[in-house]
Amino acid sequence: MKTYAQSILGAILILISSVHAQAQSTGEVKTIFHAGPSGGYGAISNKFTSVYGNFANMPEVYGGWFINKKFLIGIGGGATTNYIPVPLAESVAPTKRMSYLYGQVGLVNEFILASNSPIHPVIHWFNGAGFSLQYERPEWNDLESSNYSQEAEALQWFYITEPGIQLELNLFKWMRVSPGFSYRVAFDNTTISINKDVSGPSASIALKFGKF
Repeated sequence: MKTYAQSILGAILILISSVHAQAQSTGEVKTIFHAGPSGGYGAISNKFTSVYGNFANMPEVYGGWFINKKFLIGIGGGATTNYIPVPLAESVAPTKRMSYLYGQVGLVNEFILASNSPIHPVIHWFNGAGFSLQYERPEWNDLESSNYSQEAEALQWFYITEPGIQLELNLFKWMRVSPGFSYRVAFDNTTISINKDVSGPSASIALKFGKF
């Protein structure tokens, strides 16, 4: 986990250093919050990650206020969609086909470097609440059966912080695509420690629409 986190931190520091050098070369003080153009955009994203040691597909949506072509302040959330098997030793109902569900919702910030360039980097950061639970997920041919329970059990809460980096491509003035990589750190609400089952790296692809 330290290796992934150090790699992301190193990439972010390099990007910040390059922007700082450019600002120094012009001799002009550069600020984020000053009178200038603002807009907004929304994003549809899909993450490929791991939860409880198994592959997890995680669609997300987020959006917000885009300030001075540099900084996004917004909210977002997402949840896993695929079957994530619960080991019998951890299952609340060992005789049933139980699956984990993981989701998160919270604040989303993005710092966009050289937004008008056709290809440019983006620093992405999520902070918010995460949760996991167990639920019965029957096979397709059992979906119409009334013998399975739709109740959620074994609910757990986490504080989630997830820094990441994207490479953004301007397809149109109103549309962008951003492949990226991030690392999710989950702090268990009960033990106040990092939960390794929920923490982990993610690869993602996002489509963004709005006024850039």
